[in-house]
Amino acid sequence: MPELMNTLSSLHKPWISSVRRKKMQLQVSIDSQSGFCFGVVYAIEMAEEILESEGVLYCLGDIVHNDEEVLRLQKKGLQIIDHTRLAELRDVKVLIRAHGEPPSTYKLALDNNLELIDASCPVVLKLQNRIRNTFEKEENVYIYGKHGHAEVLGLLGQTNQKATVFQSFEELDLSKMPRKISLYSQTTKSTESFYAIHRKLTEAGIEVDVNDTICRQVSNRDAELRNFARKFDVVVFVSGLKSSNGKVLFQACLESNPRTHFVSSLADLQTDWFRAGERVGICGATSTPMWLMEQVRDELGKW
Repeated sequence: MPELMNTLSSLHKPWISSVRRKKMQLQVSIDSQSGFCFGVVYAIEMAEEILESEGVLYCLGDIVHNDEEVLRLQKKGLQIIDHTRLAELRDVKVLIRAHGEPPSTYKLALDNNLELIDASCPVVLKLQNRIRNTFEKEENVYIYGKHGHAEVLGLLGQTNQKATVFQSFEELDLSKMPRKISLYSQTTKSTESFYAIHRKLTEAGIEVDVNDTICRQVSNRDAELRNFARKFDVVVFVSGLKSSNGKVLFQACLESNPRTHFVSSLADLQTDWFRAGERVGICGATSTPMWLMEQVRDELGKW
């Protein structure tokens, strides 16, 4: 029996070896414009600086909507908490992520002697101030954004929860709307969709004070990624499952290249997406770390 097993083993070794040697030789490129937006870079740099010196830091909500990056920082000592846990803390440092927070969070911090490390994106802070000023003028504030999104909750808090939030034009009851409104947008929404909503409201006879508050570093990536996706046989779009921006940009790539595939980690890659020698483009959301896209590139290089 041992002799038979040795014989079978020797027969199979050349076949296994030849399969391992045969590589798909994919031509893989990473989009240089993809990766964290400056707001996320700022928040992560602040977190890493404190973690390096103190070894622990609380963060209110995921610091970025990417599980792989959150896991990396958790290994360094970052502790993700929610608002319920925040209310229980005393005398510690808490990071406010790029999405921003409503005024109630800052009041709670004062009451509980919490030191807030405010990494709110400057674009979001500017938007919060504009909405608060508009609300104080007793104007009707409408916010185009995703229900329950952290940034939107922060914006809604500037109006004592009285602004109207909608994520599609179809949600609006035109017959019950005031005849004059101030229109704002979550910073990561599509400019095309925002102005389409503005146009429809105007056509319906509603006077709209339109405030384009969309971050151009984010919105410009739509056109950039469409152009990028057209250059390749296959596109691998890397993003966290929770990222709203990721969903929008993935759709943009998919419309430009139907062979676009969404992955959140290396485990999502599938060999049947590719054929030998094909050109593969890797890109991602504003919440996608470059190191994760590089991991995907390196993995495909082994195939």
